[in-house]
Amino acid sequence: MSAPESRFVRASKAQPVESTPVWFMRQAGRYMPEYRAVRKQHSLIEICKKPALAAEVTITAAEALGVDAAIIFADLLLPLEVMGLPFRFEAGEGPVIEKPLRTRGDVARLRTDGASELGYVSEAIRLVTKHFGGRLPVIGFCGAPFTLASYMIEGGGSRSYIETKKMMYNSPPAWAELMGKLVAVVGEYAAEQVRAGADVIQIFDSWVGCLSVEDYRRYVLVPVTELVKKLQKAGVPIIYFGTDTASLLPSMKETGAEVIGLDWRIPLDEGWRSMDWAGAVQGNLDPVLLFADWKELRARAEDILLRANGRPGHIFNLGHGILPETPVENVKALAEFVREHSAKLAAASR
Repeated sequence: MSAPESRFVRASKAQPVESTPVWFMRQAGRYMPEYRAVRKQHSLIEICKKPALAAEVTITAAEALGVDAAIIFADLLLPLEVMGLPFRFEAGEGPVIEKPLRTRGDVARLRTDGASELGYVSEAIRLVTKHFGGRLPVIGFCGAPFTLASYMIEGGGSRSYIETKKMMYNSPPAWAELMGKLVAVVGEYAAEQVRAGADVIQIFDSWVGCLSVEDYRRYVLVPVTELVKKLQKAGVPIIYFGTDTASLLPSMKETGAEVIGLDWRIPLDEGWRSMDWAGAVQGNLDPVLLFADWKELRARAEDILLRANGRPGHIFNLGHGILPETPVENVKALAEFVREHSAKLAAASR
């Protein structure tokens, strides 16, 4: 670990901190002129696969915004390639899987021995931790088994997840085999990020909110719990995040992840209460509020801090990633406000 005593890591463990740590999902992205300049020369995948470039993008964003953690620049789908499932990015469409999984035979052909081929991500983490030393913690990340499986089966993004649910419902053995293979590959990939210096791992289950509580518990809870336990053995706290997951929060907490990410659709205190105030929470400002005027943005951020009510274990973040075209100055001002206002609230309560 590069910064084990940082505010961010202590908050992840639900320990008291002097001010609420803040970082943003997708804090290095198209809304930043520095990132757009790099993208003029390189594709997204090229940046991911060149450690010096990925580290540069990561460091530039964290320093420009004044946040309390740097998240490594990578893509959720990188493990698919080493499992034998190539993908590409289509302009305006997002990722496209060349040959989606549809049968048990397709699942059986997936490789599980290629996690080491993703070493460029860990190398980027080494460069970032070397740059920051103990000044700033570094977040590694990976996709959750369900979310990665949904991309692999649907062939890209989806609104209804018909093909994914068909495999779950109609071919439980294929589903179980796919979950097992993903846990094996992603577990090794993320554990290597920890060995390279990551202080925390965030597991993105971006699309799991499409499931009912029953389906989550039947098809997802066991494999994602296995992944959480595997990564905790590496010695770092785990953040588990999904969107549209208000009904799933108590079940998600059963994974044992130290931090549960909340999106903006549920008030922060309600989400935390639904988990009996156990552990830490991260969130949960609507990313579109970064387009609002400062008075409105400040009021909404203040409301989230008041709902957290000074309890140990709140990490301020958005309810999903920063959107393209977001005004950079609003992101910087928000980070500064959260730190200063939360410090005042903490001092007043002492």
